[in-house]
Amino acid sequence: MFDNPSLLIASGETPTGQINWKSPSNIAIIKYWGKYGVQYPRNPSISFTLENAFTQTVLDYEPKTDQGEGISLDFAFHGEENEAFRVKMVKFLESIRPIFPFLNQLHLKVRSGNSFPHSAGIASSASSMSALALCLCTLEDELFQTLQEDELFDKKASYVARLGSGSACRSIYGGMAAWGETEAIIGASNDFAVPFMDEMHDIYKNFHDDILIASQSEKSVSSRAGHGLMEGNAYAAPRYQQANDRMKTLVEVLKNGDVETFGAIAENEALTLHALMMTSEPSYVLMRPNSLKMIELIRDFRQETKHPIYFSLDAGPNLHLLYPETVIHEVRPFIEEQLVPLCEEEMWISDWVGEGPEQLEEVGE
Repeated sequence: MFDNPSLLIASGETPTGQINWKSPSNIAIIKYWGKYGVQYPRNPSISFTLENAFTQTVLDYEPKTDQGEGISLDFAFHGEENEAFRVKMVKFLESIRPIFPFLNQLHLKVRSGNSFPHSAGIASSASSMSALALCLCTLEDELFQTLQEDELFDKKASYVARLGSGSACRSIYGGMAAWGETEAIIGASNDFAVPFMDEMHDIYKNFHDDILIASQSEKSVSSRAGHGLMEGNAYAAPRYQQANDRMKTLVEVLKNGDVETFGAIAENEALTLHALMMTSEPSYVLMRPNSLKMIELIRDFRQETKHPIYFSLDAGPNLHLLYPETVIHEVRPFIEEQLVPLCEEEMWISDWVGEGPEQLEEVGE
């Protein structure tokens, strides 16, 4: 869709510069689990874009001294060289050279870091790959002035992010974004995400999503592997139909402000995701004992107080606590007194629906 062999730096030009983006993670309400082809989803998904769970990526570029074939890249994660991540990034950049052929003419230095534990089930690939995609699209625009229109820039960034990590395509947009073909949203596509912020009821626009870290350990099974296991899952076909049906219901709920139905769908989607993991072959369990304890406490608190407080989980053990701004003063004491003691090292992230990625100033070496 975005391949462009003409994007080559003219002979004699020696561009240098730095690009710095902060891009958020997101939490899917309708979950994407299962894919085909080149990062295409088996079912549509929709997610809140977060504010405080993010990746910051700095991209320095200069002319490549060795004009041989291949990507020239230095990579550091939280200030330390990480060869495993570098190899993965080189592979990804090689795969998108038809989109950005000028990458072969540059030496790149990427520095990246998260505001949350990596590979613990807080969609680190969503924030990291969206940040990288934004850097690459900005680099293209700086060199060729081809992405001056915001809508085109965002669409291409979402497309490129999707190639790195499916859920990353949704992180390009603030508020809420949907990905995957569905009759429920006009313009929805498998190729890139589309924004949904303008259609949301006001109650969701400042919704809270506090992340309770049950475990900071790296997941035993990666999301990439988990998606692959859906191919042999006996429940895959009915799951994809279920997701399509729930998407239609949720879109209406997001428009009319029915928080109770929203919460029921969010929780059922989270448990469905983990049920699919437990029914894969081989099966695996990512929730930890304290994940289940927190779920029980949340449900008990909701039953006792009637406050609209709900949970979600991504592909990991850590809970996302969802609730409207109107009950924050009642919910925060509950979090601090009952849930935080169950978090590893009492770690949690106070988060909420965010405004989306932000380009930052240059940072130097």
